[in-house]
Amino acid sequence: MSKLPQRTNYSKYWNLNSEIVFLNHGSYGACPTEVLNYQSDLRIEIEKDPVHFFDITSKELWAKSIEVLANFINADKEGMTFVSNATSGVNTVLRSLSFNPGDEILVPDHSYQACWNSVDYVTKRSGAKTVVAPIPIPIEKPKDVVSAILNHVTPKTKLALIDTVTSPTGIRLPFEEIVSELQSRNVDVLLDAAHGPGIVPLDFETLKPAYATGNAHKWLCTPKGAAFLYIREDKRAQIKPLTISHGYSVEGNRDEKVRLEFDWTGTQDITPLLCIPKSIEYVGKLVHGSWSKIMEHNTKLSIEARNILLDAIQTPKLCPDSMIVGLSAVVLPESDVKIESVLKADPLHTLLYEKYKIQVPVFGWPHHNIRYLRTASFLYNSMEEYRYLAEVLKKEI
Repeated sequence: MSKLPQRTNYSKYWNLNSEIVFLNHGSYGACPTEVLNYQSDLRIEIEKDPVHFFDITSKELWAKSIEVLANFINADKEGMTFVSNATSGVNTVLRSLSFNPGDEILVPDHSYQACWNSVDYVTKRSGAKTVVAPIPIPIEKPKDVVSAILNHVTPKTKLALIDTVTSPTGIRLPFEEIVSELQSRNVDVLLDAAHGPGIVPLDFETLKPAYATGNAHKWLCTPKGAAFLYIREDKRAQIKPLTISHGYSVEGNRDEKVRLEFDWTGTQDITPLLCIPKSIEYVGKLVHGSWSKIMEHNTKLSIEARNILLDAIQTPKLCPDSMIVGLSAVVLPESDVKIESVLKADPLHTLLYEKYKIQVPVFGWPHHNIRYLRTASFLYNSMEEYRYLAEVLKKEI
């Protein structure tokens, strides 16, 4: 086991460390060399004349990025804005809305902790209530998730935070049905699509969530710090950026105000956002059939990877194969390891990295009192890498 497994031939397009078995595309993505070079060129262009770039050049590139990403997820571009990450998008919506004492915000118990924290912060300040919907695990069928969430809706439910693909457990929720059912009950949905574009097909013109936010720097492979916030037409006047800046005092109609207020909130590195069209085009051309085939490939690889790991550690499946896309998690056998904050490294994670050079997330999820190991699957990953991990797990747990 001293020799590390090889990645696929696609790995030549990335700068990944050859001395690491990288099975964690899901946390921060991985940006291809070609896209990084494009970003570097943009940064050089900025420094030639920063004023001209931000005042003139960037506006055309920004508009192109908005349009390309909107087309990719079939969203009305007038409601598309950019943020640095999906957590910022969630905060933007929550901090813009008003809640009264007794109002309820619904979150499943698989929600990303940072976004869950944002809900708790807002409900505590307003006197509203965070209602947690436990999703039974293992999940037998997608309908069980829908029922678990709808069973916690009351006349006081004002908003629901719903994932496309859960972060801690890597489960593709039946979010289309959940959004439809909730909004038919007059409950607005804030769709957390942090794991959205590039891992699962999105169609916002059909889905029509009140709000949605997602990262481009994960599965679309842009440089770090590229994400979107989508605001449905009837909700746009209510939502303001976290940073109030020049556009707030400039007159304009509803859609003009979205551009005026969100597009410029201060000086920052906007090159990750401007790389979105390049990344979508470049990565999409690596596979015949483009992004639909990439998602299909990653899903198949992720299911096979999960089966290999489950054979090794002999714990039950969290969900059916139909609820797996590019992420998958397995339950680790019970142990005497204390489940603590997700910010504290699990000893198995440290062991896998330091002794075996495997980069894969391992964490205790206190809401389930379970420790999970979650793999991600992208074009550059090979089955040999997952077999290597499985052999290590059989030895170490």
